Amino acid sequence: MSSSSYNLSAGAGYALATTLVMSMAAVLIKLAAAMISIEMIVFFQYLLCVLVMLPWLKQRGFSELRTQRPLLHLVRGLSGWGCFYAYYLALEKIPLVDAALLRNSAPLCVPLWLLVWQRVGLHWLSWLPLLLGFIGIGLIMQPEGTGLSGWHLVGFVSALALAGSIVTTRELTRTEPVNRILFYYFLISTLAGLPLALSNWQPLQLASLPYIVLIAGSIWLTMWLYTRSYSHAPASIIAPLSYFGVVFTGLWGWLIWDQVPLPLTWAGITLVILGGLGSVWIGSRLQSRH
Repeated sequence: MSSSSYNLSAGAGYALATTLVMSMAAVLIKLAAAMISIEMIVFFQYLLCVLVMLPWLKQRGFSELRTQRPLLHLVRGLSGWGCFYAYYLALEKIPLVDAALLRNSAPLCVPLWLLVWQRVGLHWLSWLPLLLGFIGIGLIMQPEGTGLSGWHLVGFVSALALAGSIVTTRELTRTEPVNRILFYYFLISTLAGLPLALSNWQPLQLASLPYIVLIAGSIWLTMWLYTRSYSHAPASIIAPLSYFGVVFTGLWGWLIWDQVPLPLTWAGITLVILGGLGSVWIGSRLQSRH
């Protein structure tokens, strides 16, 4: 997509809506985790998303699923599934703002994906904000100075997976329609989540059903908004806006669970956001491919 065909205001609007909906989904997930396993939540959210898209598939026909990029869809689906699974596990064990910030450190990981996947090297200036951001991640992962926190590490894994989703989604939107990307993503994620759901199966409580439906609806909406945002604007515009999700999620954590970040965590949050913003700013100034 050429720069002249971008609609930056629409892309920014979709990105901000994505962060708000995702923050509300985080609250629902943390509440639902008391009644149903994380593995079941992940499986049912994707299964319901597939069902929601069946009317579209019936109307357009299976020919709409023809693609020349099956491997890219597979990588995008598995990375997106891995992001949500790791994120949900972290949400259950650590404060909302910590999990959200670690997940939203994904822009710092995008250059690593590009380096490995497309052999895209970085200008030396680009490493400076990345180093700053990773120092911040280290502070967040040791909020009490007692050593590496395992569940914070899981939260960072969600960022690595999300970075893969960002790179592959951006590539897919160049040639693939949004609904095709979404359908393959939901289908692949449903199949990936089934074995774990079966191995961690629990009897479904009636009280958990509204949460499952709302989570699935919010994730479908999040993915639609997220994919639309990258089809309207470059990553240099979208990625910094993802940090609004940290603000929204932190607000819910404070209002509902009285979770207030520790001073060391605040320092880490500041460094990660500065690193992320600096990374996309320097990248755009150097006309980096990310």
